[in-house]
Amino acid sequence: MVAELNERERIILDRLSENGTVTVTDLARDLGFSEVTIRGDFRTLEDKGWINRHRGGAAPALHRDILERQRVCLEQKNAIARAAAELVRDGDVIMIEAGTTTALIARYLAGKRDIHIVTNSTLVFSYARMNPNLQITMTGGEFRRSTESMVGPIALETISRVNVRLAFVGTDGFSLERGMTTHLMEGAEIVKAMKSHAQTTVLTADSGKYGKVGFSSVLPLSAMDLILTDSGLDGTAEAELREAGISVSKVSV
Repeated sequence: MVAELNERERIILDRLSENGTVTVTDLARDLGFSEVTIRGDFRTLEDKGWINRHRGGAAPALHRDILERQRVCLEQKNAIARAAAELVRDGDVIMIEAGTTTALIARYLAGKRDIHIVTNSTLVFSYARMNPNLQITMTGGEFRRSTESMVGPIALETISRVNVRLAFVGTDGFSLERGMTTHLMEGAEIVKAMKSHAQTTVLTADSGKYGKVGFSSVLPLSAMDLILTDSGLDGTAEAELREAGISVSKVSV
């Protein structure tokens, strides 16, 4: 979604991420545009699902953490998501776990036919909902605004009832020593459940996450059938992973 924004819209979202709310008057003054122009930007951003307008200003429709994460390593995330989408075949049933990289996969499924997505991500839903070739099953559960995800017993119960060919999962950090880690313990349970009900599980993670460690351990990297990352992963780390028998695919950015 970030890639679909023009420069002025990006600036507005940056201000929202920093301040939590913005006014038409302040933006018009700071950016040197008319209030009419800024109001038009607000309408466009609201139509795209980014903001909620209120009298004289706007607030973000997404949590600040999501806005910040979507801007980090944008090119790498899109390249990884595009490569992940290429693994999907017509007629596939797949799972997509919540995350800013995994969510982009749905965007690159254009042209695929008869795809059924099971997801706990409201971001995935926002990308997939307009594609008539995608059937979407939302897991339900407790909504976590900071990750745009559904978690908890209801989400886990839904996942336990289905079987898919591919599951695409993310992580807040990964390394050979610590495996996959996350800041949300409930998210770790979602990843484990998806792994248990998929023939093939693919970790999608930009190289900047290598060596980072989150609060909760998820799974060892050996539990993944493939790690999709970008060309920024250094040679030493790649060799370390391959020597451990872990399949790694680096995509060019």
